Amino acid sequence: METKQEKFDVAVIGGGPAGMMTAGRAAELGAKVILIEKNPTFGKKLLITGKGRCNITQAEFDNRKFVEALGKNGKFLFSSLSVFGPKEAIDFFESKGLQTKVERGGRVFPTTDCAQDVLNALLLYLKTNKVEIKAGAKILGFDVKDNHINCARLANGENIFAKNFIIATGGKSYPATGSAGDGYTWAKNLGHKITDTRPALTPVKIKEEWPKKLSGLSLKNVSINIFQNNKKQDSRFGEMLFTHFGISGPIILDASKKIGELLKNGEVVIQIDLKPALDFTKLDERIQRDFKTITKKDFVNYLPELLPHKLIQIFVELLGIDPRKKINAITKEERGNLVKMLKDLRMTVENVVGYEQAIVTSGGVDIKEIDQKTMRSKIIDNLFFAGEIIDIDGPTGGYNLQICWSTGYSAGSSAGR
Repeated sequence: METKQEKFDVAVIGGGPAGMMTAGRAAELGAKVILIEKNPTFGKKLLITGKGRCNITQAEFDNRKFVEALGKNGKFLFSSLSVFGPKEAIDFFESKGLQTKVERGGRVFPTTDCAQDVLNALLLYLKTNKVEIKAGAKILGFDVKDNHINCARLANGENIFAKNFIIATGGKSYPATGSAGDGYTWAKNLGHKITDTRPALTPVKIKEEWPKKLSGLSLKNVSINIFQNNKKQDSRFGEMLFTHFGISGPIILDASKKIGELLKNGEVVIQIDLKPALDFTKLDERIQRDFKTITKKDFVNYLPELLPHKLIQIFVELLGIDPRKKINAITKEERGNLVKMLKDLRMTVENVVGYEQAIVTSGGVDIKEIDQKTMRSKIIDNLFFAGEIIDIDGPTGGYNLQICWSTGYSAGSSAGR
């Protein structure tokens, strides 16, 4: 059965943050735009970001510093950041009636702490600019001739014709939200090189049993060092969290990409420094001073001075000191072991959790094959990319959504004109 072939100026594939920004921007410039999403609703993954609070951007207004935080491919974002950076993103959402606030670490959230409000602002943007919405539509592939896409083929037999096509399908992380990596397959079939993909910003599973007993415990202002073959490979400072299978929290998520790379070459050990503000000698001196004033106290009753409640039992077990031993009976060696454990609490990595809990996908369409000003493919003349499908990702704290807003705005501006 022949269906009517309607032609659009721009067809955007993927109804996530990058796709919605792209479609809205292209339509704002007067283009006739269709937004195609295989899920029945839009922004499924956006709703779970920031534990449902949605960390929309990072309040880093110095583009050079922002780009540095993204690692080796960061420079690719310079051009689109200068047009639509964190300040523009905040202004954009506030112009749609969404007030924002800045929290610790420069993380920007809606004042309502509700991701649905962020999604509503984007849906309003689409509606205001008359973007045609096509949800629950699965794309099979594209018809291409002479490095030019003629149409996108849908599973229901329909073809979508457009002057320009934008792939904004995200990565492979959180597959329950529909991120199956389809975009990588299409891009590869269209002649693009795909840099190896792997889960990034993911929790870490630990071999030892004791961390699992601490599930729910959050540690603030600690530092971690990551070792392989007794050589320090990475370090972070900030907040971490124990879970029922290991560890998570901002500093662990940020280190997970590196941990995943290291695991290919053998065992990885994570060392936690619970007292990073004091070196070994100063901490030992502090404990000696304490000991002098509480000689008759039981060892276990002194530990709350140093440790969160949940960690006390673990320390007693790992140190092998009788919890009822009086402070004045603690030997120099036992005290030294206590100081060492406070500064050097070690655990062995089993593996990094996979895509099912990864916040983003590392890898993707090679940036050498995308024009960094316009997000246009250098291989297919009417194809653009936006968001996580591109081989660029950042740490936690709003960086990855900002990548979506910046690349989406650039792609929408270019294709829409």
